[in-house]
Amino acid sequence: MTYRLAPIDKRPFAAEREDDFTVIGSVVQRSDARGHVTGRTEFFEDVAPPGLLHLKMHRSARHHARIRGVDLTAALAVPGVTRILTHADIPNNLYTPLKLIGVGPDDEPILAVDKVRYLGEPICAVVAESEAAALEGAARVRVDYEDLPAVFDVEEALAEGAPLVNEYHGQNFFKYEGHHCRRIRFGDVEKAFGQADHVFEWRYESAPIEQAPTETTGCVVVPQADGRLRIHSDTQACFFTLDNTALILEVPFNRLRIVGGTVGGGFGGKVDVTVEPVACVAAMVTDRPVKFVYDRDEEMQVSSPRAAERIYIKDAVMDDGRIIGRKVTLYVDSGAYARHTPYGTTKAAAHLPGPYSIPNVWADCHCVFTNRTPSSAMRGFGVTIGDFALESQMDRVARALSMDPLRLRLLNAYRDGDLKAHRKVAEGTALVEVIQKTAELVGHELPEAYRRMSSTTREGL
Repeated sequence: MTYRLAPIDKRPFAAEREDDFTVIGSVVQRSDARGHVTGRTEFFEDVAPPGLLHLKMHRSARHHARIRGVDLTAALAVPGVTRILTHADIPNNLYTPLKLIGVGPDDEPILAVDKVRYLGEPICAVVAESEAAALEGAARVRVDYEDLPAVFDVEEALAEGAPLVNEYHGQNFFKYEGHHCRRIRFGDVEKAFGQADHVFEWRYESAPIEQAPTETTGCVVVPQADGRLRIHSDTQACFFTLDNTALILEVPFNRLRIVGGTVGGGFGGKVDVTVEPVACVAAMVTDRPVKFVYDRDEEMQVSSPRAAERIYIKDAVMDDGRIIGRKVTLYVDSGAYARHTPYGTTKAAAHLPGPYSIPNVWADCHCVFTNRTPSSAMRGFGVTIGDFALESQMDRVARALSMDPLRLRLLNAYRDGDLKAHRKVAEGTALVEVIQKTAELVGHELPEAYRRMSSTTREGL
């Protein structure tokens, strides 16, 4: 079968472009392709320094519990176990990765102190001469728990009397400049509902989604003669990892060197700083290289997934298809800790009400703490699930009106010069032309009036 690339439509942004494309519309070989297919590409696990120690975690067997005691006796008796790290060994045991951009508070222990808040939370790190010894040592750690009520549903977590998940926040939601959620208030949405010919409301929901990279999360840390640490990591964000690790270790940034190499699949799941800090501490206290890599069970259970979301969308719609009001209530499940989800929730709010010109918009976007695995980044996080809900809503509205869904979108699509719900003027929109071109390519007939529409004018609407 032969595939042909569609010709480039040069109408959008015609005044802003030059006809000197050399990549778009052509086939270009990836720079790393040859290394991958010949087996010459190096990954962090190809680093095997002499004297390498292995680190494995003992993780929480409870979703929510107080830690009444930790017994390391049997674990320390395992032949080959050289050291077991607890929270007391971590210089700065409390952090949040977004502190680098001024988002706080610090809310997540590197190793649990007196409480666990999700199944699989790390409690102590066993360092041993072999992977087998480290695994056996981790299995022999004994933790005495006092079980606490857990909450797994975002709306139940916000209800009065719900178990408190994260004491560092003091409530089960992230505060945005003193507000309980990210908010949009544009126009008068309740008035729009009163004026509308139709009011449609539906609920949308997603489950957590694991990135499932071929290569699991991990690193190898090698102490250097000058006192620095060389960190071979599959992180997606080298300097982000370096800076956060230095803050946790309480050392100058220049004491660390990150060697990023090739990431064997990430998709957002390898931006959290979860393995490097503990491996660095182990390397510092033993003065030997240390390897810490998730097995597949850990990758699926404790690496940060895309957040689960629940979205309610209520639209005020006229008979001709014009949407005059949209109300959105969004709940984003951050899990037990913040990580990147407050940022993802902000992105979700910034994306509302979709690429449409709606004169009245109301949105509350909640970042909620539950006793689930902390969520974080994955491919357009904050936007992807919102797009699924918004565009599903558009299709359902079109069906309810017995209207072509592309015509509904063309009618409501934002144009250059429109004031968006965030009070920013839209420019370079081109959505109308994209829909028209898509319809043409798939043989979807549009009336002449819709084919004449443009992103640069509202004439004819």
